[in-house]
Amino acid sequence: MTVIQGILLGILQGIAEFLPISSSGHLKVAQTLFSLDDVPLLYDIMLHLATLLAVILYFRKKIWSLLCVFCRLITRRPPKETTDEEDFLCGTDKRGQKTIIAIILTTCVTGVIGIFTSKVIPDLSIKFTCAGFIITAFLLIFSSIIEKRAPKAEAKTSSDGIKPHQALIIGLMQGLGTLPGISRSGSTIAGSQLCGVNRAAAGEYSFIVSIPTILGAFLLEAKDLGAVKNGIGAAPVIAGCISAFVFGYISLVLLMKIIKKGRLEWFACYLIPLGILGMIFLH
Repeated sequence: MTVIQGILLGILQGIAEFLPISSSGHLKVAQTLFSLDDVPLLYDIMLHLATLLAVILYFRKKIWSLLCVFCRLITRRPPKETTDEEDFLCGTDKRGQKTIIAIILTTCVTGVIGIFTSKVIPDLSIKFTCAGFIITAFLLIFSSIIEKRAPKAEAKTSSDGIKPHQALIIGLMQGLGTLPGISRSGSTIAGSQLCGVNRAAAGEYSFIVSIPTILGAFLLEAKDLGAVKNGIGAAPVIAGCISAFVFGYISLVLLMKIIKKGRLEWFACYLIPLGILGMIFLH
């Protein structure tokens, strides 16, 4: 892999990680076009770690609030006096505690599914990845239809926070998103909206819950760290991670604005033709 290819893959990862179009799927298509068939799965995960830094930077205040809630919980200190009714995840200590429990449940479900999918991903064909693009498109369309037909659910979730059964459903959908071609952010946000989570909270929760998920995937594949260094080289990896972080932060800012407007189904106009063309021309 050349440095230029590393940069291009990093840019692709940064853009596709947060937009609901599947970064892993786009990386696999790009690697096929570049004839990079021997790239370890860990390299893709390292690019995900770079975009994970963008998540931490963007949501640093919310993450800090959740950490403070957790510390008050385990030390049994009184809850904070000030509240933010517009913050659906940690505006109050009660909501923050529910969010922490939800993150644990979602991560556990995703982890179980991820252990299985990590074993089958290397054997999946590029056509499966392209079919995943189409599946993601229909998830976005279907969740948009459901949300518009059930507007009352959004107001209810705003005050109640994320419930355990919703966290389990979101974990299942995020687990589905570990497959190449099926967007993790797209499936997680769609799953959140399908079970009645507020649109804004769905977007925020989707990215915050990606932190333990991506870290867990890295730990599972960390044994291949030497293969990445020897097979690819340090320069392409570093260049890819830097470009993934920069473009990841930009795409995250863009997507949060799109989520507030409720227009995620528009990405289906890109994903469906991409999936069909890929299934026809890629081998």
